[in-house]
Amino acid sequence: MKKKILLVCSAGMSTSILVKKMTDAAQLMNINVEIEAKAMAEAQQVLKDWDVILLGPQVKFLEANLKTMTDKPVAVIAANIYALGKGKEALELALSLIK
Repeated sequence: MKKKILLVCSAGMSTSILVKKMTDAAQLMNINVEIEAKAMAEAQQVLKDWDVILLGPQVKFLEANLKTMTDKPVAVIAANIYALGKGKEALELALSLIK
């Protein structure tokens, strides 16, 4: 079954690099995922469509607010994983949160 991972950031630009690296890691690990990056304003409309929501470190202040909007797991990507584009680690974080 396909896992759906949403990354939320301020504009969706830098996070798209991490989406690509996470997708590449999923292919190497033979994991069926759909991963997208959206800005917060856009993400609010589609929270129910995703299995897990990961926040970029630059928008970690949104975490508590997001948790009130959805029953899906919400977590902040560690700054070192995000900044260094560690797709495998970010993927593993997301998968560990999916029930």
